[in-house]
Amino acid sequence: MKVVIAGAGSVGSSIAKELLSHGHDVLLIDEKPETEGRSGLGGARWLIGDACELTTLKDAKLDEADVMVSATGDDKVNLVVSLLAKTEFGVARTVGRVNNPKNDWMFDDSWGVDVAVNTPRLMTALVEEAVEVGDLVRLLTLQTGVSSMVEFTVPAASPMAGARVGSVPWPQDSTLVAILRDDAPITPSSDDVIEDGDELFFVTTIAAEDELRALLAPSS
Repeated sequence: MKVVIAGAGSVGSSIAKELLSHGHDVLLIDEKPETEGRSGLGGARWLIGDACELTTLKDAKLDEADVMVSATGDDKVNLVVSLLAKTEFGVARTVGRVNNPKNDWMFDDSWGVDVAVNTPRLMTALVEEAVEVGDLVRLLTLQTGVSSMVEFTVPAASPMAGARVGSVPWPQDSTLVAILRDDAPITPSSDDVIEDGDELFFVTTIAAEDELRALLAPSS
């Protein structure tokens, strides 16, 4: 997979390092030439320039990229880069970093953003996940605010424990995509039995979250 990342700071570099370790083709765009020398990212390709400029994105051959990641520390830049990637180069997938939570509402399809990554919100979700066993926790908002990834940790007293995945009347717009059990991921099948302590991960429409919550954690 060919990935172009705008912004080679700590966030962009961390993403690049992970992608490179998985064998992906990574190009980093940054205005500061010194970032390349101090990055320590062997195997990455570099382009020094302003990612908001069409000429820079043309030099990056963005029309050949599978994913555009806008990971700078400036929300305005991330929005402009995402919009150009979609409208001018037809990139299939764009990921935008949200630095200021107040700007979260702008990171949608009107600005060409497929997935908005709001680090404070994600950190909050992870904190809640650690303490809110038995409650549905939203981890990420996907696809321009229509869908989300949510997590539910099955408590010991849950009526869900012992149920077969295939026998549970999941909401129509919610899909169980993974079970994390004893730190090992499981791809769920209809015959898998849910156990207490399991972490269930769903992709669901935001509209169906309440229905899923009512199923998993019915109020007493």
